[in-house]
Amino acid sequence: MQRPTPFIAPEVFDTAEAALARVQAIYDQSLKHLREAMRRYVAGEPMADKVRACYPFVRLQTTTGWVPPKSLETEWLSYGFVATAGRYETTLTRPDLFAVYLRQQFALLLANHGVALEVGTSQLPIPVHFSFAENDHIEGEMSAERRAQMREVFDLPDLTAMDDGIANGTYEPAPGQPAPLSLFTAPRIDYSLHRLRHYCGTNPVHFQNFVLFTNYQFYIDEFIALGHAEMAKPDSPYVAFVEPGNVVTRRVGLSSQPEDALGAAPPRLPQMPGYHLVREDHSGITMVNIGVGPANAKTITDHIAVLRPHSWLMLGHCAGLRTTQQLGDYVLAHAYVREDHVLDEELPLWVPIPALAEIQVALERAVSEVTGCHGADLKRLMRTGTVASTDNRNWELLPTQNAATTPQRRFSQSRAVALDMESATIAANGFRFRVPYGTLLCVSDKPLHGEIKLPGMANHFYRERVNQHLQIGIRALELLRAAGPAQLHSRKLRSFAEVAFQ
Repeated sequence: MQRPTPFIAPEVFDTAEAALARVQAIYDQSLKHLREAMRRYVAGEPMADKVRACYPFVRLQTTTGWVPPKSLETEWLSYGFVATAGRYETTLTRPDLFAVYLRQQFALLLANHGVALEVGTSQLPIPVHFSFAENDHIEGEMSAERRAQMREVFDLPDLTAMDDGIANGTYEPAPGQPAPLSLFTAPRIDYSLHRLRHYCGTNPVHFQNFVLFTNYQFYIDEFIALGHAEMAKPDSPYVAFVEPGNVVTRRVGLSSQPEDALGAAPPRLPQMPGYHLVREDHSGITMVNIGVGPANAKTITDHIAVLRPHSWLMLGHCAGLRTTQQLGDYVLAHAYVREDHVLDEELPLWVPIPALAEIQVALERAVSEVTGCHGADLKRLMRTGTVASTDNRNWELLPTQNAATTPQRRFSQSRAVALDMESATIAANGFRFRVPYGTLLCVSDKPLHGEIKLPGMANHFYRERVNQHLQIGIRALELLRAAGPAQLHSRKLRSFAEVAFQ
């Protein structure tokens, strides 16, 4: 006998803690319903009726918008409020994973608008795939015929409920429908959490709020060594180091946790392996080897964005485009030429991708501190300028004469000083998803000037620069962490009619 679809009627709450507890109760009840039904289905039990459970929602109804304080001495965040009167709503998922984040968003709405929040069961179904526990693989126990019949019994992922219209600024609520509170719907978040497991090989719970991207395994090798070195320090601010397969190394002196036993090194690395230096408050560092190319860069940032990190930085190699540059010089990007094409539909090329002052200052200071260079010496080592990103790895082989335009001409007209395949994509997706971003590259070749990357030169370059470059990136994130989220999540990344959630 099938149980009725679980439902908890909407109720108002005037504290963030109480609202979050109700979200957790609704979500837990829905997951329990789906998991029990799925176990019966896998066991072969006939299922005559549709099995459905829905996500929790939170709603804000206000008769006034929020007006920021006029005093320059009063600090106010760029999020946590709505600008106009109306009804606002979003569905929610994984309140266990997002507890700290949701509690903060709820508290800000309550404080800024002085009205209670409404929490209840939405009408948006939870796809059964998103109800499985972390280590559940029960669908693999079914026959192909039984799997094919699942759509007749359970709700499956619906792409119309998880597009990026809100983030892209193209979503328009139908008449009578609430405006969004968040950039992402619950199924969109669930979809990305599953993709992160697949691409990075680790549970999303391990991801930290500060992220480094790289396009070379050499950086990852250095990060692994650094992670294990930190775990050997009793006074390290990091409590664990997590590698693909959810292999957890705890800091010396700390006891292992029950879930640590479930980790196992995979037989082969995932497509974009992720590594995590964990702090108890999730303010540690995640590093991902995205490989080469803008498609990977877009894919991974599409999914990490749902975790609402405080910043992400690109550390990688680039082609130096100026004769005055030397191999091993750094390039701090302050503008981007987007010839990567992967975001042209979501973010038109006429949208500028600005440099963010807080990130730029942190990166420049980190270069100075780590290298010991200041003033003129720092300017000789690090060039600030435009970085071009292309989707054509062999751009050098395109026609250089008798063409309407050539890469060399375009890069010269744009004043680009460096070229890679990922940085503009990562910056553009940071802009699109309101995640503070930055780029620090290292010149590894100069193809326009006959200095191509040869094995001997490359090996010397890697020995000399990779560790230093990584130390700079980590130091920059430490500076950004010390500044705090209020400084990072600035109004520069917020649109006219912005959602309330960070």
